[in-house]
Parts: sequence; structure tokens; C-alpha cells
Amino acid sequence: MSDQPYHIDIESIRRAFPPGTEVPPLLLGFAGWLEGRPWGSVGCYSLMGQFADGAPIVDGSPLRDKFALFMRLPEGSEVGAWYGAGPDQSDAPVVVLGSEGQYDILAPSVAGLLAKIALQKFEDNWSDFLPHEDADDATDELADWLKIRLGTDDLESLTQSAAEPPDFRHWMEKWCRDREDYWSNHPMMAELGWRLAAHLPKGKNPWDKTHFEIAIVGSQFQARVLRRGRQPVEEAGKIEPLLRELRDDMRRARPHLGLWYSMAFGLYADGRVVPRFDYDTRPMIGEAPAELAEAQADLARAPRPEQWVPAWLAAAEAG
Repeated sequence: MSDQPYHIDIESIRRAFPPGTEVPPLLLGFAGWLEGRPWGSVGCYSLMGQFADGAPIVDGSPLRDKFALFMRLPEGSEVGAWYGAGPDQSDAPVVVLGSEGQYDILAPSVAGLLAKIALQKFEDNWSDFLPHEDADDATDELADWLKIRLGTDDLESLTQSAAEPPDFRHWMEKWCRDREDYWSNHPMMAELGWRLAAHLPKGKNPWDKTHFEIAIVGSQFQARVLRRGRQPVEEAGKIEPLLRELRDDMRRARPHLGLWYSMAFGLYADGRVVPRFDYDTRPMIGEAPAELAEAQADLARAPRPEQWVPAWLAAAEAG
């Protein structure tokens, strides 16, 4: 383990920050300091960007401009700046979106997070920020670097919030609850569940569900049900117009997101459908990646901020 360096992806971090919001120079400096160091020496994580779409929350796509997720923990939790606390974005609090539904403020700022890592001020519930037992502890070196970089010997003060911290847990739980209600009662989801009634799960538990995957890129369309692998959906022709209409409705509601490429959802025994949308990943249509020309047509019809154009599509546009 001691020979494995930290995984660092600066470009993905730059993309993860909302348009018009710069990556804090301290975070970039920390990435440079961390590069090449043994994984686990100042905690167990990767420095890599992620949109709220892929975070462990309900329907995270509309929250892209409320988060700048720049760190991933081994079990899938995402860490980053939260810009939903108020108008002052100069020192956004750093939060964690836990893989098991934990929503916590970790530090009042990026400086506060790094100071807490250097001082080992994390409890057992977030022990991934502590040095790994099989790695050489480098937190003293991090503390020395921070003191020079920030021009202070008082790292402790950086870990403390000057004001009462906002109730991030309440904000996040309300979002997830409201979005579940929104999609559970959405008329198009109700119609989708009705059209796919033949696939209702056979189990009696309320959490039993049948999983589906939808891909739409330009004129291309594919529907698959996850049953002994990915199988074609007989009702594909009946649900395609509905899903294309939904896709366009969502674009009109939030034009800055553009058009999604994939939709995954579970069909519950009571007919409820709670979807998840992917605006970034190039889907497979049949055995081949979605055609670039079709994706370019989508982008022309629904432009996005430059940094939200997927890398695979941006390369094609540049070429």
C-alpha cells in the first residue's frame, strides 16, 4: 500500500466547480503537495471531481451549481464545497455526502478541512481522513506546509466556524424527500409505470423493484430491463415518445444542464418510478458507443456551459 500514490485528477476538479467559480488556489496547491505521496499518509481518499449527478443523493443533477465535489472516500462518499448555504461563496463550507445517507459539514472551508486533516481532528465516523495504519504518517509535514502557505501557526482556529453553521443535514434531507415526492407523483412517471406494468416486481416487499436503463442520444434510443443481464424492453416503442417529451421538458425547466443521455430507474410494486439521470457519460447503444454526430446535434440544440460539456464530446467538438 505504501508504494501506491494518491489518485489526483485536476481537470475533473476544475469541471466540478460551478461555472464562474474558481477552484481555490489552496486546493490546487494541496494537490501539488500531495502528488506522488504514498496513499494513506494523510488520509485515505482520492482528489477527483464529481458532479452532484453521481453523488449518493436523490436526483442530484439540478444541484450541480450548489456543490463542488473534489474528493472521494474509498466507500463512495463524496466531499466538497457546498454553495447552498447563502450568498457568500468566498469560503463555502466543506461537506460530505455519505454513501450511507450521512450529510455532514466537515469544516468551515477548504483551509479548515486541510487543517483538520493535519491535526487529525476527525472522529471514528470519518476515520478515512486519518493516516492509514499501514502508511507512514505525514500529517506533521502537511501541518508545516499549511503554516507556511497560510502564514499562520494557529491551524486550530481554521477548523472552527466563526458563526453558527447552517443545518446542512436538514437542507439535504429535505431535498431528497421533496425530489422523491416530486418524481413519485410526476404524471409522466405514472404513465411510464402504467406502460411497464407487465414488469412489476413479483416480490411483496415495498422495496422490491425492477431496474431499467434508458439511453437517448439524438435520434438514437434504447431501453433495457436488468433481468438476467440487460434485456430489450418489448414496450420500447410505446415509451420512447413519452421519454423524449420528458427529456425536452427537463431541458426547458433547466436549460443550463442541456439534455441527459441516460436515465436509470426502478419500478416499484406500487407503480412508483424514481429516476436518476446522467448528463455526462457516453452511453452504449447496442454494442457501440452512442454516435458522436447525434450527441453533437443534441449539444447544438441544447448548449451547456463549456466546462459541463463531457470530455468525450468536447474532444469531438474541438476536432
